[in-house]
Amino acid sequence: MDAVIYNNKGEKAGTIELPTNIFGLPWNADLVHQVVTSMQGNARKGTAHTKQRGEVRGGGKKPWKQKGTGRARHGSSRSPLWRGGGVTHGPRKEKIYIRKINQKVRQKALLVALSRKMKDGEIILLDSFKIEEPKTRSAKSVLLALSKKFPKLTKARNAALIALPTKHAPTLKSFRNIGNVDVTEVRNLNPVSVLASKYLLIEDPAVSIEMLLQKQVTKK
Repeated sequence: MDAVIYNNKGEKAGTIELPTNIFGLPWNADLVHQVVTSMQGNARKGTAHTKQRGEVRGGGKKPWKQKGTGRARHGSSRSPLWRGGGVTHGPRKEKIYIRKINQKVRQKALLVALSRKMKDGEIILLDSFKIEEPKTRSAKSVLLALSKKFPKLTKARNAALIALPTKHAPTLKSFRNIGNVDVTEVRNLNPVSVLASKYLLIEDPAVSIEMLLQKQVTKK
């Protein structure tokens, strides 16, 4: 499986052979859904809390007598039907959203997501950004050059996730003010972040793919 490597001007800079055990796996919707929903649940703080009718202050007195008024029967003004009453089926802080995810399952879901991105032509391999000092203009020029081949890089939201082999402060700061792009390190890739953006832009693919291979070995 060969893929094209581009430079920061959007031109072809070479090719690289991709390992099929990372970028050639079949799609497994059930596995990805299980891992993604579990990770999203684990990220929830669970602080949202509503009061039920028994927890709302007041309402001890019957609003009016049971019969003879011509109105509906009510026993408390803190019923969910009343303004200022309790909330029915609202969020409760007692609920636990945390789910355990096995490391092998999480890793397999990441590889399946990467394979799907590659199959759909949504992975961009870049030799280097070559950003030596923090400048938003430099970052935008690279995205603009690549958008000629990948038009949806200009999307208003979630256009691309940029994966760097190592932390590079000038590159991180250059993309910080671009709202439709996120930047992370290859070692921090996960199914949620990969699938959240239209494109996955990987810098220095030879080193980055080697890191993915090592990560796969250590998780076994």
